[in-house]
Amino acid sequence: MNYPQQDLFKGIALFTPGGDLIYCIDPDKQSRWHLHLCAGLQEWLGLSEPPHFLVPCYTATIDKWRSHETGELRIYAEAGLPVLRYQSLLNTLFAENVVWQPAPWQPELCDPKVIASYRPQFPQLWENHDLVVRLDWRKIVAETEGKFAFPPDESSSTSTAGTRGYVLRLFVSGNTVATERILKILHQLLERSLRHPYTLKVIDVHRHPEQAEANHVLATPTLVKVWPLPTRQIVGELEDAEKILRLLGEQW
Repeated sequence: MNYPQQDLFKGIALFTPGGDLIYCIDPDKQSRWHLHLCAGLQEWLGLSEPPHFLVPCYTATIDKWRSHETGELRIYAEAGLPVLRYQSLLNTLFAENVVWQPAPWQPELCDPKVIASYRPQFPQLWENHDLVVRLDWRKIVAETEGKFAFPPDESSSTSTAGTRGYVLRLFVSGNTVATERILKILHQLLERSLRHPYTLKVIDVHRHPEQAEANHVLATPTLVKVWPLPTRQIVGELEDAEKILRLLGEQW
């Protein structure tokens, strides 16, 4: 079932290299669902673990919101380069007729050789099973007693291992020396300190001002924790490791 076009929502789709698809529509605009979709693919295809490596380049997201300043209805849709060819299918799923923009590219994660290196471990992802699955969180929670349930807060100890991980966004102003320095510091901190997988998307506010507005980003650099809920931000001060780890709730 597609939601009416006038409704506000966030939608996300995760493709496989073979062309299978799992997606969800969130009218409450609470989450991007990256980890849930990976867990869903694991279950449907019988994978040994969730395929988190797909997220940076095989994801498509759409956001429909109203501007806080003008009340104007706005839509932004982006997709990784390997899945831009599925625009017609995406518009059918999300009941919107929009032009999908290329998502910010992460060469170190989306290099075809890097993706292909996972093929021996996940051969099912390179097969086409004609799979198009709508993930309904409420139904799954009812049927599996919270297998994919959102953690109630940052310090929750009841979340399952399948949902442990982070989805982060770093908003910057251009590709400058300062930006490169922040990325290096943040990458070193995350690799050294986090005990769970993470996805970090770097967004240039000059190239994607609509995403800055949608995420309520008013200055750069800003680090946004999209998952786990609640969503939180750090503006500047990204060299303060203790503050960043508090934001991430890494007391888990």
